[in-house]
Amino acid sequence: MNANPNSASRPKILVVDDDQGITTLVAEVLASAGMDAAACHSGYDALDVFAKEPFDLVLIDIMMPGMDGFELCANLRQVTDAPIVFLTAKDGESDLVVGLSLGADDYIVKPFRPRELVARIRARLRTPSAGAFEPSDVVVTRDFDINRRTHEAMLHGCRLDLTPKEFAVLLHLAERAGEPVSARDLYERAWGETYDASAGNTVMVHIRHLRKKCADVDSSQTFIDTVWGVGYRLHGPQRSTA
Repeated sequence: MNANPNSASRPKILVVDDDQGITTLVAEVLASAGMDAAACHSGYDALDVFAKEPFDLVLIDIMMPGMDGFELCANLRQVTDAPIVFLTAKDGESDLVVGLSLGADDYIVKPFRPRELVARIRARLRTPSAGAFEPSDVVVTRDFDINRRTHEAMLHGCRLDLTPKEFAVLLHLAERAGEPVSARDLYERAWGETYDASAGNTVMVHIRHLRKKCADVDSSQTFIDTVWGVGYRLHGPQRSTA
């Protein structure tokens, strides 16, 4: 299997999009961030280029003529463990789920913000390769990378400065990303104590602190939803770390 080159030189990114304007823009953004980019404008060309030269990461559009991004992702996953990130105008949840289920590591919707694109790529490049951690050590969702062993939580590649209890709450939400989790479950998991009358307020305060710290990184969305009458839900789904 063609592995991530992981060299000490500038990261090499393969950008696949049938829109030449997009590949040129992305290449300029990556170059300014210290990365080298090569462009392909079809899935077939991308497979040919990748067979001749390894890349540290592949950025793929979905809507391309001939071989679309989903098919390209599936083909690449048969020959490489390098991170694959979708960069696409398709913003439906079903597209995100399909992309991640095919082996993609992240999903970014156009129009993209250059700083976020760079941060997410750097986060993918920092993600340990298979074998560096046990799969159970790392929980990866649509937006977060959370390491149980090191107690590090990353949002879009930016480290969150969390208290131990905030980390425990976020970890439990991430383990069930996309599903509502009750305040009782969060409290008993994070605090290790029996839920009582004051516990719900304690959880609510920690959720508020988590939301503020997430907003300091990205204020464009609320990453933790309140599910009225049930509890809280972290935007999902999980992504495989295998």
